[in-house]
Order: sequence, then structure tokens, then C-alpha cells
Amino acid sequence: MRYLTKKDLLIISHNLGYIFQGIGLVLLLPIIIALIYNENTYLSFVLPSLVSIGVGTILAHELKNYTNLKLKHAMIVSALAWLWASLIGAFVLSLSMHISFVNAFFENMSAWTGSGFTLFNNVEILPYSILFLRSLEQWIGGLGIIVVFAGTLIRGGTNANKLYLSEGREDKIRPSMANTIKKIFKIYLIYTIMGIIAYVIAGLPIFDSINLTFTSIATGGMSIKNANVGFYNNNLVYIITMIIMILGATSFAVHSRVIKTKGKSLLKDIQFKYLLIVTAIVTLILFIICKSVPIGIIFHVISAITTTGASILPTSEVLTWNGATLTLLFVLMLIGGSTGSTSGGIKLSKVIISFKGIAHNIKSIIAPEKRTKPLKISDKVVKDKQIKDASLFIFMHFILIAIVWFLFILYGYSPLDSLFDVISAQSNTGLSVGIITNGLPDFLKVVLIIQMWMGRLEIIPVLVLFNGIFEIFRFKPKTKKSERRKVRPKSK
Repeated sequence: MRYLTKKDLLIISHNLGYIFQGIGLVLLLPIIIALIYNENTYLSFVLPSLVSIGVGTILAHELKNYTNLKLKHAMIVSALAWLWASLIGAFVLSLSMHISFVNAFFENMSAWTGSGFTLFNNVEILPYSILFLRSLEQWIGGLGIIVVFAGTLIRGGTNANKLYLSEGREDKIRPSMANTIKKIFKIYLIYTIMGIIAYVIAGLPIFDSINLTFTSIATGGMSIKNANVGFYNNNLVYIITMIIMILGATSFAVHSRVIKTKGKSLLKDIQFKYLLIVTAIVTLILFIICKSVPIGIIFHVISAITTTGASILPTSEVLTWNGATLTLLFVLMLIGGSTGSTSGGIKLSKVIISFKGIAHNIKSIIAPEKRTKPLKISDKVVKDKQIKDASLFIFMHFILIAIVWFLFILYGYSPLDSLFDVISAQSNTGLSVGIITNGLPDFLKVVLIIQMWMGRLEIIPVLVLFNGIFEIFRFKPKTKKSERRKVRPKSK
């Protein structure tokens, strides 16, 4: 049977229509900043926005009878939605900044996925509206394009549930998925407002406070300053940023329970505990290596494990770090934060399940028959399928890293430095040792665009999309059995 039928494509298009409308509306928001600062960039936002809203309206309205969404549809919708958001944003940058489309596409994919890389040599000369657009894309992308627009534009029920799962989220804070999405958005908004207020109290201008909060709570890290957070040279700003990064890398389900129990259940979450433990261990190792632990090292450890990519040290100083320090940081980037948070990476839950699953399997081999107890994590039984799924994802994660790393080495880049930046792109972190710049060949920029996209969606939705495209092009209708029968000559 055909993997994607005409009806499947119409169902996907109908649901994409709502997402396109939402993306178009988001692109109108920076116009407010353009008007406040008297910038003439508003037309660059209006035209792509109207295209997105127009196409979305046609798809959503004309195909309104095609609503029976399946999981494969949801994953393809998710994969295409992130591509479309980056594509439309790229048109905005191309029109306003007159840069190449590849660079504009890279910049937007980096922003939406929370990777935080930038190809601009000097971001401080960019219009305020463009700076705000990049921060806004990170803020929405951190929560999830599908989560935001599925909760606001698409009706609840099974459709919203499947779209929620398609972005790698599993926790249900409320019985219904619509209420879960609303609760997540409410928590996210509260933390955002608190962050803005904290930065203003610390002495930052309101525009800087909004942008820094957006990028920190979304664990994006794409700054409006060339020196990133280090521009402010303020320890209080650094501490606030570290707290916000940890909040962003903590599961929204945990935040909900903490609010209910007034903080009593925070340390009961195994992912949050391991986040603190791993951070403490790596900080201790760096103390031994570096003989001191300045706030810059602690900041980068938290930035790496939360996959924010924010920095308070200049790239020239980062380049002086030895191989052991860089290795520890890219291990942190690989691990990432909690499942159900805004962070990237493999995710702590998958790492914990995989390692504990390996240990459990070894025990089951050694122990007498039928003496092994079921594997439990946080008093919950872990099924064999969960262990297999976590291990498979980690395997695919490393395979993708290996392929892109090999391409960078072919282009003559240093193996260790290129591995650091490739892992940073795969984990949507954005920390760099100076390889990912405007001077990178366009082919490698395109490769990184695909890698950031796949890393943010945890690979599977993109593979489902690729498989669907492959099946469409290679599909050949089968002939009927009667047509395949050979006509035998009658016997005399």
C-alpha cells in the first residue's frame, strides 16, 4: 500500500494551514518594534507575513473536511512547520538585510531551533526589529512551534494530542491535552515576566531585558550583543541568567508539581537531580584542571548542559581551553536538559533510561532465573520498549553527528574543533570554538541547517517526512492479478 495517499496529503495540508497562519501572525509582531524605533523594515515583515497567512487560510478553509489526523500526519506537519517558519523568516532577513538566502535560512533555523549560532559578524548594527525577531523566534521555538499554535489555533482532542507528541513531548500536566498546553504556556509566560523584571532590577534596559529573557528561558542563547551575556560585565546578570537557564531546562511537568507543592517536590524529580549532580561533578573536575572555578567556567557548564549556548567569555579565550575542557563541555551538550523542557540534546531521561537499562540487562544475565526485579525509575516501572526507544534515539543521534563531523573533516577542519561545533549544532546549543562563521562553505551551512532541524525535532519526524517523500517518488501502482496472469495455450 502507498505510504501517503492523496487523502493523507490533504489532511497534512489542512493542519499545516493553521500553523502557517500562526507563523504569519508572529512575523507581524516585530513591526511594533520597528515603529517604536522609527525603522523602515516593516515592509520586510508585512510581505512574507501576508504570504504565510494567505496560504495558511486557503489550506485551513478549503480543506476543512480533512481533519482525521494520525501520528504520521502529525510528525510530517511538525517537520514541515519548522521548515516553513525558517523559510518565511529567511525572506524577512533577505529583504531587510540584503544577505544571501542561505545565510538568512541558516540564521532563522538557528533561532527557531534555539541553536543560537549567528553568521552576522556584528549583531549590534542590526535593526532593533530584526534583533527582536530573532529573540521572538527563539522564545516560541523553545516552547515548540506546534505546541504554541496547536494550543491556540487547532481544536483540542486527539489532533492536539498527536501534534503535541510529534515534537517529542510526552508529559500531560492536565487530563486534556488542550489544558496541558495552556498550563505549559502559562508557566512559560510567568517565568518570562519574572525574568524581565529581574533583569530590569539588575540595571538592564527594557529592550535588553526582554531579549535576554526570551533567549535564556528558551535555552536559545542567540544574543543581541557581540559579546553575548559577557557584554554586561555584571555578576548579578550572570546569576539571573544561570537561574533562568536551569528553569528552562527543567520539565514543565516538574514546574507544575513544584507550584502545587510549593517547592517540596523539586528534588524528587530524577532528571532535575541528575542535572544538578552532573553540573556539580563537571564543575569539580574543571576546578581540578583549572585550579580555580571563576564564574565564567560555572556559567559555561550550565550553558552547555542546558544547551543554551550563552557565553560570558570571548571566543579568543574559549579557544585557549584545552582538549579535556572542551570534551567535558561537549559531553554536557550531548546530554542536554530534561524531557519536556525547552532544552535540546539527547535529554537526561533518555540517558538515564538507557544506562539503567544496560545495567539491568547485565544483572538479569548474572542473576538466577526469574530473580530479577522489574526496572524502576522514580517508582515507575520502565518497559523494555522505553529502553529500546531511548537506546535507538541515542544511536541515531550519534550516527547523525558522525556523518556531519566526517563532512567537516573532509573540508579540512580540525577534528576536535569541528566535533565540538557539530555536537553543538546537533544539540541545539550554539557554543562554538570559531568554526561556524559567515566564512563557512554554503554546502556545510545547508548541512547544519538540516542537522539543527533534525536535532530539534529529535530526528524521527524528519525521517518520517523523508520516507513519505521517497515513497511518493518511487511508488508504482500494482497491476491486478488478472493482468499479471500469463495466457497459456489450450491443450489439444
